[in-house]
Amino acid sequence: MSRNTVRKQIHLAAHFPGVNNTTVWADPESKSQIDFSSFLHLARTAERGRFDFFFLAEGLRLREHRGRIHDLDVVGRPDTLTVLEAIAGATTHLGLAGTINTTFNEPYELAKQFATLDHLSDGRAAWNLVTSSDAFTGENFRRGGFLEHSQRYVRAAEVVDVVRELWDGWSARGPVIDREAGIFAPDGDIASFDIHTTQFDIAGRFEVPRSPQGHPVLLQAGDSDEGREFGAAKADAIFSRHGTLEEGRAFYTDVKNRLAKYGRSWDELKILPAATFVLGDTEEEAHERARHIRLQQVGPQTAIAFLEQVWGKDLSSYDPDGSLPDVDPEDNVTITRGRVRHAKDPLAVARQWKEKADAENLSIRELIIEVTARQQFIGTPQQVADEIDLYVQTDASDGFILVPHLTPGGLDDFVDTVVPLLQERGSFRTEYDSTTLRGHLGLRDPHTVTEGARAS
Repeated sequence: MSRNTVRKQIHLAAHFPGVNNTTVWADPESKSQIDFSSFLHLARTAERGRFDFFFLAEGLRLREHRGRIHDLDVVGRPDTLTVLEAIAGATTHLGLAGTINTTFNEPYELAKQFATLDHLSDGRAAWNLVTSSDAFTGENFRRGGFLEHSQRYVRAAEVVDVVRELWDGWSARGPVIDREAGIFAPDGDIASFDIHTTQFDIAGRFEVPRSPQGHPVLLQAGDSDEGREFGAAKADAIFSRHGTLEEGRAFYTDVKNRLAKYGRSWDELKILPAATFVLGDTEEEAHERARHIRLQQVGPQTAIAFLEQVWGKDLSSYDPDGSLPDVDPEDNVTITRGRVRHAKDPLAVARQWKEKADAENLSIRELIIEVTARQQFIGTPQQVADEIDLYVQTDASDGFILVPHLTPGGLDDFVDTVVPLLQERGSFRTEYDSTTLRGHLGLRDPHTVTEGARAS
């Protein structure tokens, strides 16, 4: 049961589907992944539904599979911050969250980019900070494409601390603008920085005044023990992948119990899993639609490609509607370069998959559909509203980042049918009561959070 007697408020975000296999880009109803009209439609739908924020993932390199461009994923998205800045001018309340890598970008430019977005949107910016030790992706960047896996969170933590120091470089009162005296801001209101860490040696003064939120909201995605600890220390929200109610509750409790050591309370960190949804007039219709969508998402080519990532070899001679290979995987993790999906021990993964396929009599394609499914809410609008509310009220999450399967109209039915039901039961806002994303999420002053985080 929830720790609170008062009904918890659900937080919802809209994920623009792309750079993953969730999108059914071949569906006749799917539109462009590049035209601004697609981004704008989804963002305005989310704002009409009173969502907390709009979320963009990021792809840093075209993925290659068996030496060829892997076009089974949606790729080629325009620059994240450019899109969000354009959306800022076409919306009024919706938060704007962008995924930008901490491994391949520098603190000064990150601080400036997100402070700028926060100013342009009047306090609606969020940064989903991610790490990478992928040398193939990194070849595009000046770091030479390599960072030891053990160093990725060391660098990320230093990036966050440096960025926060830069954001705090200007006085909270902002520019004075004394025209008679010719002073835009007193010299003492803009602090100097001289920072030396294991990753950075920078000095100067930050050129962007304190932004409306003080600090843009920080999101983080990472499920390892190291990732959970990093999230507890630094993040305002965690973008998690735990799908079932039991897994969600375990993750929620584990991460939130880590907050106390950083001087933080449970309410200072939101847990927001990714989730898909399929609606129907009846439960049977919804499940039939869900099956059709999953068959679209995992076609024969895709099923074999997923299997090859684990087995490390060409399996094109296998029938996707037949049985799994009866041979062990090879030690060849480079068969897919870029967004590798299975970084675990391939022998262990293959063994688990074989056991599941044997126990449930699954073909290759049926297995891949099962093991790649995200958390799905399937049913009538009433059933989906009930289940979402159950997750939040029983502390399996604080809300969800919804990933529709169609661009850009995949969120329309949810906003039109599910949101009103959540509003009726008092679990979701009927109007925005804040102008900033921190306000939407119920987050405290960022400087209080910073002090707790820096206690680490």
